[in-house]
Amino acid sequence: MSISNITFFMPSVLTLVGIPDLETVQCWIGIPFCAMHLVAIIGTCLLLIIIKSERNLHEPMYIFLCMLGVIDIGLATSIMPKMLGIFWFHMSEIYFDSCLFQMWLIHTFQCIESGILLAMALDRYVAICYPLRHATIFTHQFVTQLGTVVILRAAILVAPCLLLIKFRLKFYHTTTISHSYCEHMAIVKLAAENVQVNKIYGLFAAFTVAGFDLVFIILSYIQILTTVFHLPQKEARLKTLDTCITHICVFLQFCFLTLFSFFTHRFGSHIPPYIHIFFSSMYLLVPPFLNPLVYGLKTKQIWSYAGKIFRS
Repeated sequence: MSISNITFFMPSVLTLVGIPDLETVQCWIGIPFCAMHLVAIIGTCLLLIIIKSERNLHEPMYIFLCMLGVIDIGLATSIMPKMLGIFWFHMSEIYFDSCLFQMWLIHTFQCIESGILLAMALDRYVAICYPLRHATIFTHQFVTQLGTVVILRAAILVAPCLLLIKFRLKFYHTTTISHSYCEHMAIVKLAAENVQVNKIYGLFAAFTVAGFDLVFIILSYIQILTTVFHLPQKEARLKTLDTCITHICVFLQFCFLTLFSFFTHRFGSHIPPYIHIFFSSMYLLVPPFLNPLVYGLKTKQIWSYAGKIFRS
C-alpha cells in the first residue's frame, strides 16, 4: 500500500531488474550462465559418486570436498531459476518474503562455504604439521561435528539480517531491486528509514565470518609452509605442497570474488552498476563451476578413479 508519492508501506511484491543497462542482452548472458550451472551440477555429482564409491577416498579432505560441492550447488541453485526467469521470460516479480528467504539462503551458503574452506585448511595443517596425530584428531565423528558447527554458525549469524529487515523496516522508497537476485544490501538500500543498524550488523556478520576464517586459514598456511620448507628433500617439499595447491586455488578464488562483491556494494559508487551486478552473479556461479574441475583435474586420486569409471 502506498502512503505517499514516493514511499511504499510493507510491499508484498518486489521487482528484480536483472543486470541494469544490459536488459537487451540478458537473454544471451543467460546461456553461458545456464551452461556453467549444468556443468557444475554434472561435475559435482560425478565427484560425489566417485568419493562415495571408493573407500580409499573416505578421508576428511574428500568428505569436506563433498560438503563444499553440495553447498556450491545449493548456492547456485538458490539464484539460477529466478535469474533465468528474469533473463529469458521477463519474470521479474518476486514476493517480499521469498526475496528474504533467497537472501538468507545465499548468505548462509556463503558463510558455510567459508567455514568449510577453513575446515579444509585445518585438515591440511594437522596432516602436514602433525601427521601422526591426524587420524586420531580428524575422525569421522569430529568431521561431522565440525560440519554441524559450520552450518549452525552460518544460519545463526545470517538470520538477524533477515529479521532486521522483516520487522524493522516498514517503508521503502521503491520496490525495484537493481540486481539479478536478492542480496542483503540491495534490499536494505530500498528502505526509506534509518538503516544504520542493518548496515552495522551486516558488516559485523561479514567480518565475523570472513575475518575469522581468513585469519585462521592464513595462520594455518604459515605453519604449513614453515613445516614444508624445513623438510630436507626438495621432492618431499614439492609432494607435500602439491596436496595443498587445489585448496589454495579455491580459497584465493573465493576470497577475490567475495571481497570484490562486498566492497563494490558498499564503497564502489563510481563503478557502473552493470559491472558490479555482473560480477556479483559470476561470484555465485563461478566457484561451483570451477571447483569440480580444479579438484577433479588436480587431485590424482579423483582423476584416476574418474578414468576407471569412464573406461568401464
